[in-house]
Amino acid sequence: MYPRGVSDPEPIRFRAGDVTLAGELLLPDRAAPPDSGRQIPWVLLLPSWLPRDRDGAFDNGAHPAWFGVGPLAPHRPGLLRRLAEALAEAGVASFRYDPRGCGESEGDWPMGDLFTRIDDARDALGAMRSRRELDLARTGIIGHGEGAAIALSVAIADPAVGALTLIGAPARSLRDLLRRGAAARARSGKDREHPLVAALDRWSEELIERAERREPELILRLPDAARERVTLNLAAWEQGFHTPAIALATMLHRSVNLVHGAADAWSHPDESRLLESVLAGAGNRAALRPIAEAGHDLAEASDGVMAEIAQDLAGRLVTRPLPAVLLAIQQMG
Repeated sequence: MYPRGVSDPEPIRFRAGDVTLAGELLLPDRAAPPDSGRQIPWVLLLPSWLPRDRDGAFDNGAHPAWFGVGPLAPHRPGLLRRLAEALAEAGVASFRYDPRGCGESEGDWPMGDLFTRIDDARDALGAMRSRRELDLARTGIIGHGEGAAIALSVAIADPAVGALTLIGAPARSLRDLLRRGAAARARSGKDREHPLVAALDRWSEELIERAERREPELILRLPDAARERVTLNLAAWEQGFHTPAIALATMLHRSVNLVHGAADAWSHPDESRLLESVLAGAGNRAALRPIAEAGHDLAEASDGVMAEIAQDLAGRLVTRPLPAVLLAIQQMG
């Protein structure tokens, strides 16, 4: 159930390359009818690393043996669900979707790659541009973890995207993130109750070596309790090794704010500090907000913090000039 002040979500399916992805559009309760001519700002929400559902939580629905051990986002829904609700209460619509092979979406997660996930995010933006109630000139993106790098890639080539919020963002190569994250989780035990996470941490060095040798795949043996093997497409991981967010940040000229949990075991807070510096050097008005004692998914953060993140982004969704093709779409309604 969604809280008061938030409309029931509208299920939406859209084509992304050769598959159909499933998601939902969440509108503010006070949104004007589509035929009223009044349009509202909106935000695309992108999840972090590993198979996750539209709410941003580990996808234990389609992959129960991968995440079926231990608590999953205890006491709170996934980060993207919380943010979607907070945005609706701030008067902003949002769209979030299940990535390939997750939730209700078609596809195969282990065979997917970074560039395909970037294309899928672009297709999600395109699908929403037919919605008459959404203001195409006030479009934003929230990216979490890997979703932050995808958000940067999409925004660089899309002048209609006016503002971004990057949460738990990486700056350096995925190679470095894997190594530092495995060490951090070994110390803290964070997320190691999940078989896929434990297996990735155990075999991270072999994954890196094989990907750099351009081997096609790695068979990841999950812990005995799961009794499953996962075949990873190593080309997908190599793309992440050679597409650091810090390089993308030098090409962006947009409003960007960063949020980072101080106890993040996937992307160290130093990553956002470095990204903040590079974004500012490229002419962006970037600001970093650390969240004390919060991990990668900000599960420890209060609903008040979620509201502040949403209100900050809502305040930065100012009208931007649209390219001719999008202006025509908006005018045609």
